[in-house]
Amino acid sequence: MTSEERREQRYQRRKAARLKKRQETIGKYDDFERVASLNSLYEAAREASKGVDWKASVQRYNSLLLFNISKTRAELLAGKDIRRGFICFDICERGKLRHIKSVHFSERVVQKSFCTNIIYPTFTRSLIYDNGASQQGKGTQFATNRLTTHLRRHFRKYGREGGILLIDFSDYFGNVAHEPLFEIYRQIFTDPRVIALGMSFISAFGDKGLGLGSETSQINAVMLPNRADHYAKEVLRIRGYGRYMDDTYLLHHSIAYLEECLEKLRAIYSEYGIVINEKKTKIVDLKHGFTFLKTHFYITETGRIIKKPCRDSITRERRKLKKQADLVASGVLTFDEVRRSYASWRGSMSHRDAYRTVQSMDRLFNRLFRSMERRTTTMRTREEMEAEIRGLQQLLAATDYKALKHADGALTDEEYEPTRTQRAEYRKQINDLQAAIETLETTEGQVVDNE
Repeated sequence: MTSEERREQRYQRRKAARLKKRQETIGKYDDFERVASLNSLYEAAREASKGVDWKASVQRYNSLLLFNISKTRAELLAGKDIRRGFICFDICERGKLRHIKSVHFSERVVQKSFCTNIIYPTFTRSLIYDNGASQQGKGTQFATNRLTTHLRRHFRKYGREGGILLIDFSDYFGNVAHEPLFEIYRQIFTDPRVIALGMSFISAFGDKGLGLGSETSQINAVMLPNRADHYAKEVLRIRGYGRYMDDTYLLHHSIAYLEECLEKLRAIYSEYGIVINEKKTKIVDLKHGFTFLKTHFYITETGRIIKKPCRDSITRERRKLKKQADLVASGVLTFDEVRRSYASWRGSMSHRDAYRTVQSMDRLFNRLFRSMERRTTTMRTREEMEAEIRGLQQLLAATDYKALKHADGALTDEEYEPTRTQRAEYRKQINDLQAAIETLETTEGQVVDNE
């Protein structure tokens, strides 16, 4: 026996062992009872109610919760169609008109149970690590961080040589072909009831496409181009590869090779009914900046990765604050709701090189809401301010390791500057709150003395 034959035998043994282990793992979830059990439906109803329990339809369902989930279980076991049609409406998001097909709450409960107990734990096992969409512990911040890691690794080996291929799908959800998804279900699952239920959720949208507003659509959309992801990683050998739903990037030192990769991936996408957006799909030289997931990236000559928010997101936030100021003045919103919303946006900026942008936005926020903030601060109790101090102290402690790395010389002054600024802001907020507590104590003491 030659060395090549022995190597092939070892490969086949490892392949068979991996396949056996995968089948054993998936077998745990290939069971219709995991969807239809009362415990699963009960937990799914509770999860589906979060954030929407103010709706009349949700309240009606939950008022007879045990009766409704028992009825749903009986329908599922009897093989009845549990689909109730769609509630269709349009929303304008970031200048785009999106057609939403929201399912009724009773069907949403079944979809939640189906996703949680069957397809999510099954599908996510085969996804590449650099797929950041619709998964626990991941998101847009994960995707941009992975791109940053890939850029740094590329620079250490090739400098700014080469380019990045940015791929965008045109009307991704509306163009998805159903048959490839059906084939995925038939390949992975053996329980005919699981396959039939999954296919019924897909076919409800017509001959092609997946509707926005359905949880199963999100997971199916993440899973569909998975073959292309593995092809890029394992066959094309693109180490700097990542995808977030319909946004994909490929990083390579040869621009000519990226052009070849685009044509090969285009052929795979066409099998799924995925159409590439030619206007947004492009190859950018790494010496120039590019935008991915509303973040503008630029590599300096020294290898520093600069990440700035794109202009559209800044403009959108400014307009949002001005509109919120009008809503607060008219009594539609409270200042606390606006403050939480702005704090969320400000927190997202902490992961970007946006110090001046944040300072400018803070000035706008203070100008619009200064009087409201003073009124709110005077109404806050000592317990609320102490709780906020504890939260800020935790955030400050979470950045201690970066301060230690900077002190040891592991981080340069430029790399540590955003963290230094953020820590200074945390300390300022803590000091302001402590001063407010002291003022409150003094005021309370004066009241007691007067009495």
